Amino acid sequence: MRRLFSLTLMGFLIACSSKTADAPATDPGASQPSAEFPSFSLAWSEYPSWSVFGVASEIGIIDGDKGKVGPIEERWGVDIVLREADYDTCINLYGNGEVDAAALTNMDSLIPAASRPTVAILPTSTSFGADALIVDGGIKSVDDLKGVPVYGLAKSVSEYVFARNLVIQGLNPADFTFTNMDPGAAATALQQKQEIRAIMVWNPFVLETLRRRADTHVLFDSTTIPGEVIDMVVMARGSLEKPGGENFARAVIDAYYAFNLVMADPARHNEMLVALGSKFSNLGLEDMETVVKQTKFYATPDLGLGVYDGSRLPGTMGLVSQFCVGRQIVSLSPTIGYGHQWSTPEATAPSYVFDSSYMLDVQRGGVYTQDVPIIPPPDK
Repeated sequence: MRRLFSLTLMGFLIACSSKTADAPATDPGASQPSAEFPSFSLAWSEYPSWSVFGVASEIGIIDGDKGKVGPIEERWGVDIVLREADYDTCINLYGNGEVDAAALTNMDSLIPAASRPTVAILPTSTSFGADALIVDGGIKSVDDLKGVPVYGLAKSVSEYVFARNLVIQGLNPADFTFTNMDPGAAATALQQKQEIRAIMVWNPFVLETLRRRADTHVLFDSTTIPGEVIDMVVMARGSLEKPGGENFARAVIDAYYAFNLVMADPARHNEMLVALGSKFSNLGLEDMETVVKQTKFYATPDLGLGVYDGSRLPGTMGLVSQFCVGRQIVSLSPTIGYGHQWSTPEATAPSYVFDSSYMLDVQRGGVYTQDVPIIPPPDK
């Protein structure tokens, strides 16, 4: 599961950009030995838009094993090594410098960015109802919540969505009680009608609770703060500076968009949803149809560029940073920059940068511009 804050978690083809290295286009085909390609690692955990990388490896878009490459890796001249782990482990792996890149939220990446200069290279999705406050039938309004403990993972996206919804309604979060509890345990307790009346959780717990206890309902959710909870891929600035580092970033982005092209094909849409569901709590097709509505994918370069180059992102990150410092998730928020000019190794560069240039490179020269489709047929 994603979204676990912990204070102990420190221990596409050539674009016209001048920084893009040459990389030959290739036809779809089986994995090939990586030859002299430099390898870089990406840590990911089960979540709808991050499970994309595991499925992309399974269907032959990339090969996540070290020493082998799929067509997109061959195109960019790099070897993508996938490391699947629990979400908190992914934060540790990245923060400790054991992987080059990781799938993290915009909030959780503040933690390692404080000590490891970080570049956010790709937004993959955003919560749009996937995080929800579920209450029993006796709670009809937010006013009814006063004096009722709300159970969920403290110092997490759950608490952030809870607090933001209260602020939006002109209320003070300090007047309400948010009690730390494992989200799975909280969901089970509410489903079994134990002494819990309100929980703040994310999918699949939202879907499970509403299905298993008919008298519960959503009081509010993340649809009120669209675009604030961003699921991303981040990469260490030091890894970007290594030979092949920037092409690794482009290959990861290209692979993500290639998968989404497959899923956009009506003939393969259901197949891809089921494949994602097999890596996300073993959910079936019907549940995954709901999941991808509540976890909106930034499935194309235009959508991703709209996030990083849009006017809202600095304000969003200001809110996120304020929340993290206020809840003592980080003692001091890292400095944040926007744009490729801040991804340079200069000492004055911010330690946490949102850089849209790699998405732009892929838009100009990645999977969307190929005369020969890079997407393998169904038997791959």
